[in-house]
Amino acid sequence: MYTHKSDAARNESDPGVTSTVVGVQDESDRRLQLVKRSRDLMSSRFRRFLSSIRWSDLEQEMRGLSNYRLSCCVNTLLQTLSATWEVSDLLEKWEAAGVRADSHNVPLQLKRVLAAMRSDHLPQHVPHRDFLHCLDRNCVRLSVQHDADEVFLSILNFVQQQMDDRALALEIQNLYKISVETHLQCLECDSVQTRTSYLLSLHLHLKEDHNSLAGCISSFLEDQELRGIDRCFCAKCGIKTPSKQGVKLLSLPRILCVHLKRFRNSRGYTRKLDCQVTFPETFDFSEIAREGFATDFAQNECKYTLYAVVVHSGSAMCGHYTAYVRHRGNQGWYYADDSFIRQASWEDVQRTNGKYNSTTAYMLMYRRGAKEEGQQPELSG
Repeated sequence: MYTHKSDAARNESDPGVTSTVVGVQDESDRRLQLVKRSRDLMSSRFRRFLSSIRWSDLEQEMRGLSNYRLSCCVNTLLQTLSATWEVSDLLEKWEAAGVRADSHNVPLQLKRVLAAMRSDHLPQHVPHRDFLHCLDRNCVRLSVQHDADEVFLSILNFVQQQMDDRALALEIQNLYKISVETHLQCLECDSVQTRTSYLLSLHLHLKEDHNSLAGCISSFLEDQELRGIDRCFCAKCGIKTPSKQGVKLLSLPRILCVHLKRFRNSRGYTRKLDCQVTFPETFDFSEIAREGFATDFAQNECKYTLYAVVVHSGSAMCGHYTAYVRHRGNQGWYYADDSFIRQASWEDVQRTNGKYNSTTAYMLMYRRGAKEEGQQPELSG
């Protein structure tokens, strides 16, 4: 009668089987040890690889900003402010320990978010909701479409109003300050009224066909006659009279913000001008508008280099903001669409001039001085 033996009994009766099983077990243990060593070695090398690079290298040298309750306008302005390192450097000098209600303090929240955008130790998307809620508490509302130029000027005004270090606040303002002399000549008695003031942004009127930046600046500086409902009061004549108004430049800023006035209001309706506006990567102010300088204009350096463009897509009633910015280190162009970041070219930037579609440049940021931290920037194209 056939009797089935158990594995243990069979092994006891057959020494050859026992040695074979032990050999297979040893080989299996050896392979497991090799796999573990390889895994540990790969993990160690991977950790060393991660520690040898910066997050900013992985993220194309820029931080994305998620769209939170229609925040594309503020996101875009934050990208341009981050590229304006002079602002970040001045805010870093600010000791804000004495500031109360910091959740309402725009410059303090701006300092924090710009520092986060420069950090190498944060995930790809910067936590910027505190800044957005801070603006909301200061009446720049969330979930509302905004005009980028208006929000930009509001942020600069909040810096002046809410920083307790007046000297630093004025330094930030002076980065953008365009000092002008306005003269108003009465066309009846030829008397002239003169006053000095400043602008933080150069607001340029556009024609509805083709424009150039140089032509728009020249038009801004031309004398204009004021007649009809635009007449001004003449102290000498004692009545409103026709007059001629003109602007002369007293000084140019380090950062020249150019606002291309693409939105027109007519009978309560706002429409967008998608007309072409060509703009250069570099230009010399003294070559295109020297006649617009005041007699005591004393600056020698008037050459500007483009480093950021605020772009508006769509219509006046339903639009979206993005930005092109030049990186401080490698001088390359990058495109920022909320959380999406990619490398770009000067040719990409030029396509926002309005010739091709409704994705058009709305604000241009230029930096005065051909040299950047002792190095000549390599220009595209």
